[in-house]
Amino acid sequence: MEAQIDEILKKNQLSVTGSRKRILELFLMSNGALAHGDIEKKTGEKFDRVTVYRTLQTFLEKGIIHSIPTPDNSVLYALCKDDCSEGHHHDNHVHFICNKCAKTICLADVTVPEVKLPTGFLPQEYQMVVTGLCVECRQKT
Repeated sequence: MEAQIDEILKKNQLSVTGSRKRILELFLMSNGALAHGDIEKKTGEKFDRVTVYRTLQTFLEKGIIHSIPTPDNSVLYALCKDDCSEGHHHDNHVHFICNKCAKTICLADVTVPEVKLPTGFLPQEYQMVVTGLCVECRQKT
């Protein structure tokens, strides 16, 4: 995994630092989205709040991660696919948030439908969030 992390950072012309490596490792190990607070907790006292924030902003700008809006107006982050690049996110897929366990999942195979905007409007990013029960929580009920 360390080689994969180094490759992602170098491909995006980013220096390989401890904070970038650790935060990228968290995203690679996660099977869902992460909140800023989750990342802070999982990195422990090793990195302060500002370092985590700056790392997330850099990853967003480089197209390594994308943000996901939530119903409570907080933001989650998830890894982008390989076709995202600096300033050009192509993660126009649906995000699913479980109402029971709060897990957020990128549904990469479910695309956001194109929205016809009035003349003169130029869309830059589509975001769609669906809430409900995930597979695990449905099986428990």
